Amino acid sequence: STLPAVAEELLKEIKKAFQETSHVPDDLLLGLKFIFGTSAVSALDLVDQRSVTRVTSPSGRIAYQVLGSSGKLYTCYSSCHFCTCPAFDFTVLQKSESLLCKHILAVYLSRAVGACQKLSVSEEQLTSILLAGEEDEG
Repeated sequence: STLPAVAEELLKEIKKAFQETSHVPDDLLLGLKFIFGTSAVSALDLVDQRSVTRVTSPSGRIAYQVLGSSGKLYTCYSSCHFCTCPAFDFTVLQKSESLLCKHILAVYLSRAVGACQKLSVSEEQLTSILLAGEEDEG
């Protein structure tokens, strides 16, 4: 796994708690804030707004799109925790100040609480989505 064990465990606990009680206990929310800082609050906001969409193709390829607070759509890959947003590039890749951006955290949290929108697309459409993220950077 690419996330530190403590973060993985916290996300598992959130998923378990939500499955059992349909809410996330305060102690786990505090853990999120402790590990992920201000990104946790922003990510929870994105989850509440149902901003995360799981995009699948017939071959089984999966990507996530997150509608950011600015109204821009970002593509995220949970398998390698990568996001096309500028904050990921700056705070995660360049400065190593954070484990991940709010968009990827929102993907993990949406999966844990079953809050992902779902979208099935053709292989060509998924390729276009994936390439759109590349074009934004170039």
